[in-house]
Amino acid sequence: MVMIPKRPFRPPAVTAREKLLDAAVLLVRAQGFAATSVDQLCGEAGVTKGAFFHHFPSKEALGVAAAQYWSASTGAFFAEAPYHARPDPVDRVLGYIDLRLALIGGQVESFSCVAGTMVQEAFRSSAAIRMACEASIMGNAAALEDDLACAIHQCGVTGTNAMSLARHVQAVIQGAFVLAKTQPEENSANLAREQLAHLRRYFTLLFHRDGEETAP
Repeated sequence: MVMIPKRPFRPPAVTAREKLLDAAVLLVRAQGFAATSVDQLCGEAGVTKGAFFHHFPSKEALGVAAAQYWSASTGAFFAEAPYHARPDPVDRVLGYIDLRLALIGGQVESFSCVAGTMVQEAFRSSAAIRMACEASIMGNAAALEDDLACAIHQCGVTGTNAMSLARHVQAVIQGAFVLAKTQPEENSANLAREQLAHLRRYFTLLFHRDGEETAP
């Protein structure tokens, strides 16, 4: 049984700025950054266009802030996850993947990544958004590095390092979200979970836990 932290990804939005960032998370996940207009953001947030430009000089600035907002809120969520209390570093690594598996369900926009979605669209058109998304995705990877380093040392693994493996984890997660978006709604979550199950199996083999089954 995977324990999910008893807190939402983000606290309830109170200020106009927070409401606009929440609206960006919702709309970008559902339809992408390019398709999301300032008018839509204001409508979803329930604020005026004047309020938008009071907080953000441009839509691009909103995109950068949304990536940072996503990083801060999801980072705090994962930092509180129960798997951190496990004494064995391999169990912590597998616990992270199990939590990611448990969070995949429903429509693809409910489990996909804001940063991953935006960077696919804006990596050429906006250096600022690309760098903000890089910081978000690589920051998520970096949060796993210490546990991976301990697991590598404990199990005597050679030929790789914690930073490289952490990036691989993010590559699989982001790739799973892309594959999920190719599917009709009823298949999207299952396809994403399948990819993370393969990732988990890889780590059980790498860290000599090949007798373990993938968590439900």
